[in-house]
Amino acid sequence: MAKTIQAIRGMNDCLPQDTPLWQWLEGTVRRVLTGYGYSEIRMPIVESTPLFKRAIGEVTDVVEKEMFTFEDRDHESLTLRPEGTAGCVRAGIEHGLLYNQEQRLWYMGPMFRYERPQKGRYRQFHQIGVEVFGIAQAEIDAELILMTARLWKALGIDQHVTLQLNSIGSLDARKRYRQALVEFLQPHQAILDEDCKRRLTTNPLRILDTKNAQIQQLLNDAPTLHEYLDEDAKQHFAQLCAILDQMGIAYEINQKLVRGLDYYNKTVFEWVTTALGAQGTVCGGGRYDSLVEQLGGHATCGVGFAMGIERLVLLVQEVNPQLSLPAAVDIYIVHHGEQAALQAFNIAEQLRDACPQKNVMLHCSGGNFKKQFKRADKSGAAFAVVIGEEEVQNGQLVVKDLRGRNEQQTLPSAEAIRFLMESI
Repeated sequence: MAKTIQAIRGMNDCLPQDTPLWQWLEGTVRRVLTGYGYSEIRMPIVESTPLFKRAIGEVTDVVEKEMFTFEDRDHESLTLRPEGTAGCVRAGIEHGLLYNQEQRLWYMGPMFRYERPQKGRYRQFHQIGVEVFGIAQAEIDAELILMTARLWKALGIDQHVTLQLNSIGSLDARKRYRQALVEFLQPHQAILDEDCKRRLTTNPLRILDTKNAQIQQLLNDAPTLHEYLDEDAKQHFAQLCAILDQMGIAYEINQKLVRGLDYYNKTVFEWVTTALGAQGTVCGGGRYDSLVEQLGGHATCGVGFAMGIERLVLLVQEVNPQLSLPAAVDIYIVHHGEQAALQAFNIAEQLRDACPQKNVMLHCSGGNFKKQFKRADKSGAAFAVVIGEEEVQNGQLVVKDLRGRNEQQTLPSAEAIRFLMESI
């Protein structure tokens, strides 16, 4: 017997019993984003490796340890995308979407990072991303945060997430702060773990979000990034906070929040939850005003965010386990007899024409009425349409309410179809 082939570790199947929640969540996100006037863009899942090295930063964890990179037959280095912003910027530059223009874009799809799989963190994961180009004012930062707040309400998780906010200023401000942070930490190297010692020479700001409690205690006495912000960044952040205050959006200023990718500047933010254990970030983003120019385009400011679908699904399940989702089937057609089987095909197509927004399933695997009704009930359908030889002869249909709200009825075919149109 051949060995059974299984899915690659950290790359999971989404099974039929799970997809209704995914579809509902994705549809909710799509409605909210398009409601703000944002347009969808779709990019390849494979890009040239230098794109991510230039955009994300060669000394980040993503580039150093987490990318799925390989050579194609022409010996070109390719990478499965670990995030969406770099590819979106590449597409914008390549197709002339960014220079002297405003663009408000969103995308959805799989990303890939070679990490140790655990709950809410996978090697193939799915993200929804939003990117805005050509708007420098803090108003657009505020709109993105308001958009996410509206989305949390639509998903029923708004009471279980908290907004953390920070400004990391300009590149020059971060260079000055980096030097001050290194000078503070060097005398305390005996306390630093191996990961933080490595970051001390490669990416010191990433030490700020270490999970090591002893190092976090040490950092309470470290200089803060806000002490090094330039006036423009301070004003930008003050305006953002003023808008959020006006709109009633609660937030916490977290001066240790820096995000894990090198391209951010000024505003950074995360929505976090305590309902999922260690995997507490459900959405994160910020400004990246130099990234377009860094990737070869004309200087164009940008801001965006990304959210992990798997974590949102887990959070919805955790806080609302009784969530009622639309049934996969609305009408199930059962039949018995040779003529009834032929008529059932005709009725099924008529119902699909008359009720295009409803799902009609035709029983196709034989069996008596008892077996078919079990299948009908299991499908989740609201109504069963029953066709026997007698119904064929009389031009009628039996309509049975599978959820017990209406009495079973025998109606002329046209009247039965009208009844179903009005009842579902």
